[in-house]
Amino acid sequence: MKLLRITVEGLPLFEDILDITFNTNQKVLKEYTEGINYLFPLIYSNNIEMFAGINASGKTSALKAILLAMDILNSVPINRSKFKDILGHSNKVIYNCYYYVTDKTGAYVCRMQTEIAYEETPEFDVTYKIVNEEFWKKDISTVKTRAQLTDFNGIESEVRSNEERYLPSDVSIIIAINKLFQSKLFYLDLMNYTDNNTIGVKGDISPELITFLDPTIESISIIEHEKGTSIVEEIKLKFYGKEEITLYNKADLNLYLSSGTIKGLTVFKFAERVLEAGGYLVVDELENHFNKEIVSVLMGFFADNKINKNGATLIFSTHYPELLDNVSRNDCIYITRNTNGISVENLANILKRNDLKKSDAYQSDMLKGTAPSYEAYIKLKRKLKESIV
Repeated sequence: MKLLRITVEGLPLFEDILDITFNTNQKVLKEYTEGINYLFPLIYSNNIEMFAGINASGKTSALKAILLAMDILNSVPINRSKFKDILGHSNKVIYNCYYYVTDKTGAYVCRMQTEIAYEETPEFDVTYKIVNEEFWKKDISTVKTRAQLTDFNGIESEVRSNEERYLPSDVSIIIAINKLFQSKLFYLDLMNYTDNNTIGVKGDISPELITFLDPTIESISIIEHEKGTSIVEEIKLKFYGKEEITLYNKADLNLYLSSGTIKGLTVFKFAERVLEAGGYLVVDELENHFNKEIVSVLMGFFADNKINKNGATLIFSTHYPELLDNVSRNDCIYITRNTNGISVENLANILKRNDLKKSDAYQSDMLKGTAPSYEAYIKLKRKLKESIV
């Protein structure tokens, strides 16, 4: 299963409809296909999807909305999703998820429309239910232009029946459709590690990755043992020329390793799994604990077709405007702003000139709302002058 587009209407935090496209919407030159993956005639997917914006502009909220869509497509009950809070107290949120799938009978473009509403329990807890749902599919042979990719006019749909005895009200009917296609969306997210920098992997870690992140380390292995009803961690850490250290809590690695090394071990191991599966890796504030060069290396792995052989996609948010220049295309970049609500706009729609560096346009506020307010800066400066004696 490969994502093509996600639209979401009715999210309380957003000013308008959230519309994220995973396939290219700019022209693709046959001689230059770095950073994109061929799906079928005319249609390529981007291997990087970047969300850039200033603090509190809605980058994390956009990622959560995408991850909830991924959970829905993988039959995760909405009330068990880590990202359900993005729905707020809305009585009507409509997700439209478009994706590409193949099976032994052929290749299809599918659309799943899911309408979600919240309801309060007697205990005043908020729960969610699916009130309406429809599914469409069409053969890829019907797609003659990019504009036709997500056009399902005239295609008969399969409609959810809320009288199903065995389907919970917060589980999508895609559970049966995925079984029919024998398909599943593979994705990993590092949202829990944005503010909690602990290592998230186990087993032996390759010497190549260790040397890349910290050449003073000879080996690291993280083994989990069952002890009664509990799982006990045993971490073996060895520096060159030093005796091996044994730890029993991952948090203790912070005493020996830099925050960048700890995050790097997790991110690059997750990335390896996603690259192998051709799935999706979602990272909030990718640059946290990293220098720009390490982030650029990771982006380069996903953009390199010799490494990214299965069309994996890196989805991330960033404060670093310089990272915009690491990609040649504008249609894989989204600019987030927050004035009367969050807005998310594709850079290809707002930056038409190709002779400008994307980072310069971002930092100069040519894109509007991508640099801190000058008026706010002056007020802060004046306050500091008055308060410091």
